[in-house]
Amino acid sequence: MNFSDIKFDCRHFRGDIPCKPNKLRDNVCSTCDDYDPVTKRILIIKLGAIGDVIRTSPLIQKFRSVYPGCHISWITLSPEVVPVSSVDKIYKFEFKSVYALTHQKFDIAINLDKDVEACSLIEDVYAVEKYGFMMQDGHVSVANRLAEHKFITGMFDNISKLNTKNYLEEIFEICGFTFSGEPYVLELNPAFDNLWEDLKTQAAGRKIIGLNTGCGERWLTRLWPEAYWLELIRKLQADGHFPLLLGGPAEDAMNRKYAAETGALYLGTFPLPQFFSLTNQCDVILTAVSMMMHIAIGLKIPQVLFVNIFNVHEFELYGRGLIVQPESGCDCYFGNSCKRESHCMKDLPVATVEAAIRDMIKLGRK
Repeated sequence: MNFSDIKFDCRHFRGDIPCKPNKLRDNVCSTCDDYDPVTKRILIIKLGAIGDVIRTSPLIQKFRSVYPGCHISWITLSPEVVPVSSVDKIYKFEFKSVYALTHQKFDIAINLDKDVEACSLIEDVYAVEKYGFMMQDGHVSVANRLAEHKFITGMFDNISKLNTKNYLEEIFEICGFTFSGEPYVLELNPAFDNLWEDLKTQAAGRKIIGLNTGCGERWLTRLWPEAYWLELIRKLQADGHFPLLLGGPAEDAMNRKYAAETGALYLGTFPLPQFFSLTNQCDVILTAVSMMMHIAIGLKIPQVLFVNIFNVHEFELYGRGLIVQPESGCDCYFGNSCKRESHCMKDLPVATVEAAIRDMIKLGRK
């Protein structure tokens, strides 16, 4: 074949190595039936936390429905949670990736982070259309007017408290779309399924209630009292359920203590792919942590979510979750220290949480 026969606009084109059709069937461009021309090149910049990356995944389906044949690239600090089957090119945020992206051309670039690094990157990327946030005149600003609402609510607490849009509505709006329940995309590795046979044996048919006992290290005001966790675990056990303690390194000591005092199962900490697989064994999740909330949404597991310092309208649980809040309200909006002598999370009774878990058990996984 001739150089002029190469289909540079084909989705399968790699350039540095042979494409998949060539590897599988010795196809070359001039005789290939797998030619799949790219209609739009789209870049998503979502560096943020793991949960933030997961909750941005509904945009993938929307872009693919609006622009059939589009090529999607994604740059992030957490490439392991970006769905490989749904994104064409995944970049880890580092120098060589930034260098490569700033020497490509995109039809659309979206940045949903207000970090200086992310905003600087989208400013340097060539794209016909830019959505979200970027640097302007040496400060963080908006790339398009549709991002102004999200920018303002992030700047002023008193305005943020009045917001009634959930996060997905906001990011879809930034991109010029309307959120219509597009699902999360979270992939499981089936290689880890056989790790949990002992768990299933111990549960012996009982409902597995995943208890994500911590609250992360950033917003410590979300932490539920230790005595409440112990009481809930014992009540769940008395009701014939199987509590499973979940968490990361920050919760390890706490979970070991709860396990020792109640006999609840705690299997330790795991890399993300295994943790996703372990979480998928649960019938219901209880959490105060947004990362676990997003994992549960992605896996379609009914959940109970603690909310105190955040705007309750921010959360979209897809009809598979209940939000429980302190009965006395909270005075520490987006705060990491409590203004009260008695922490508001003490005003969230065990009975309220237990009732919500029962409701989610009845809802069941679908």
